[in-house]
Amino acid sequence: MKKTLVIVESPTKAKTISKFLGKTYTVTSSFGHIRDLPKSKMGVDTEHGSFEPTYVIPKDKSKHVKELKDLAKKCDEILFATDEDREGEAISWHLMQVLDIDPKKAKRMVFHEITKSAIEEAIQKPRNLDMKLVDAQQARRILDRLVGYELSPLLWEKVARRLSAGRVQSVAVRLIVERELEIQAFNPKEYWTILGSFHSEKEKDYLISAKLHSIDGKRVQKMDLKTKDEVDAILKNLKDTKYTIQDIEQKDTKRTPPPPFTTSTLQQRANQTLGMSSKQTMRIAQQLYEGIELGGDGSLGLITYMRTDSLNLSQKFLADTKTHVINSFGKDYAIDKPRIYKTTSKGAQEAHEAIRPSDPTRTPESIKEYLNTQQFKLYRLIWNRTIATQMAQAQLKKTCIDIFQNQYIFRATGQILEFSGWLILYPELIKEEMLPKLQKGETLLCDELKSEQHFTEPPARYSDATLVKIMEEYGIGRPSTYAPTIATIETRHYVKRNEQKRLKPTDVAFVVNNLLVKHFPRIVDYQFTAEMEKNLDEIAQGIKKWQPIIATFYSPFHKLIKEKTKTLSKKELTEEKTDEVCDKCGNPMIIKMGRFGKFMACSHYPECKNTKPIGEEAELEKEVSDEVCNKCGKAMIIKRGRFGPFLGCSGYPECKNIKSIEKKTGVLCTKCGKGEFVQKRTHRGRTFYGCNQYPDCENALWSKPTGEICPECKSPIVFGAKGTIRCSNKKCSFKKIAETKKEE
Repeated sequence: MKKTLVIVESPTKAKTISKFLGKTYTVTSSFGHIRDLPKSKMGVDTEHGSFEPTYVIPKDKSKHVKELKDLAKKCDEILFATDEDREGEAISWHLMQVLDIDPKKAKRMVFHEITKSAIEEAIQKPRNLDMKLVDAQQARRILDRLVGYELSPLLWEKVARRLSAGRVQSVAVRLIVERELEIQAFNPKEYWTILGSFHSEKEKDYLISAKLHSIDGKRVQKMDLKTKDEVDAILKNLKDTKYTIQDIEQKDTKRTPPPPFTTSTLQQRANQTLGMSSKQTMRIAQQLYEGIELGGDGSLGLITYMRTDSLNLSQKFLADTKTHVINSFGKDYAIDKPRIYKTTSKGAQEAHEAIRPSDPTRTPESIKEYLNTQQFKLYRLIWNRTIATQMAQAQLKKTCIDIFQNQYIFRATGQILEFSGWLILYPELIKEEMLPKLQKGETLLCDELKSEQHFTEPPARYSDATLVKIMEEYGIGRPSTYAPTIATIETRHYVKRNEQKRLKPTDVAFVVNNLLVKHFPRIVDYQFTAEMEKNLDEIAQGIKKWQPIIATFYSPFHKLIKEKTKTLSKKELTEEKTDEVCDKCGNPMIIKMGRFGKFMACSHYPECKNTKPIGEEAELEKEVSDEVCNKCGKAMIIKRGRFGPFLGCSGYPECKNIKSIEKKTGVLCTKCGKGEFVQKRTHRGRTFYGCNQYPDCENALWSKPTGEICPECKSPIVFGAKGTIRCSNKKCSFKKIAETKKEE
């Protein structure tokens, strides 16, 4: 009996695919790349101008490679079933090389979703390896190695150890730094607005929010009301409680659903609505793609491949979706012809599909019990968005209501829903924007008038969503690189997240960016980086060869590296003079740059190793806590370390006692009843809430506890998203609006 070996890159993917194939197939995983460039040396031939890479099998992969070779010897045929993108093609090529398979005989399975029909079709129609895609992946890998291997050591020598530079990551850092400079240069200006809440005598429970629009026929512009005195004078004139609807303007309008998700738009939307980082979004999407255990149905892939910039949807999916819409919502909600979207993304792979559910009839609610909370939310996001693309337009009346009293007009804008169409999937959108039906001349009662002070705001710091969007607009990076780029610059301490999870550059980011912009402008030039991405796309299409592209880049780059290594001075780049004097030896103190930012140090280092924190860290260390050192009796002060604030003895260095700071919740532990839940952080920086009696009690929750117990399963209740509270037990469905939010 003929035996076939199918090799994929992921164990989960292997498990899902194996259930669709018979006993004559053995499905196994390569566990990602089995070869890479060496870590100990460049691994690229720059001396002879060929730029040929030298690949090695890492030590931790050698045992698995032997197992793959043994399996290959027992099989008559080998099929490579890695992801259909450049990275997946390269993994298959490396496998072909290591298993010593003739390139002409190497067979490649291609599919966009892990379903029975897709796998069976791919088995019947294998293709040869696409060396154009392999060349594009190799070119990217070699370019990144050349930049990182030659530029990073310069940063170690001239700035601080363990820094890194990269062809895409350094451009992302530049975007974040330049946004921060805009914020720092911004000069806020004060202005005021006047708002009113009104209701009809017929519908007393439906409040209409309106804003002061004009006075004596003159429109109130954004910056017109500059002081509190001005608005107080107006509020004094608006004493009457009855107002009249002076005018109602209505315009029939239709709203078309947004296009299906690409990698970029999925990351943006998941960040905006679910608070997920790009890395987190892609990790969960990978789980949904590779397969989820659905009870008796076994492991099934729930979505198509999640690294794509195409907006295409397959004909079969379009037909199945139309049937599902008719069956679930009625004929009025379906459309006669499929709605087709055209991508505007640079270098988009039109042959691929958008991110969509593998089966439109598999609704989020129908499989909720098999998904964890994050998987369910992301799947629902994808399912709703894709099904909506093939539903009828929403029909609305765009409405503008002018509410009159004396010489003042308040204006309320919104919409009146005539037919929900695709918006039936988004009831929250309908609720947010809708107005009640009113008539011209109708009397309204004023519930509240209030003034609000505002200040013009600087541009916001980038979130994962807005950074991905701007990178896509510039043509920097590709679907597979957005999430890893953001993760890298965060890991390398070029950025840190504020309370709103937005990306703020560190001191190191400013220094490194200034160095690169001034001395290596092409590396961080937006247009140059986008042009290089275009070159890689053209290599993948067979339009260009990869060696000339790299040669054109490397020759001037290498020459510049050698020149700057000789001429740049670390002192000039990273040291600043101060007026302070060392309190240990009396010599001047200088500001220096370390891996984690700026600090003050004695200029007579290494003879004197005295250092002091500056900025926020210095202010923090002035704070004296209520605690006393249990070793020497001196006061404990708040200090900041690599993993955040902690308590340190004020008698340092004579006493080096330290203690972690407990952020108390005031909630008694539900397990031991003795301890209290306190906020803690994992080694990776993730926040959780654990009992302060640890290790005697190991009770812990990922979300902040409320102190209540679930009425359904008796587990602790925790705070959820958007003013909700929910059960901490993922298998329990208990959830409701928090009482405090209701009162507000």
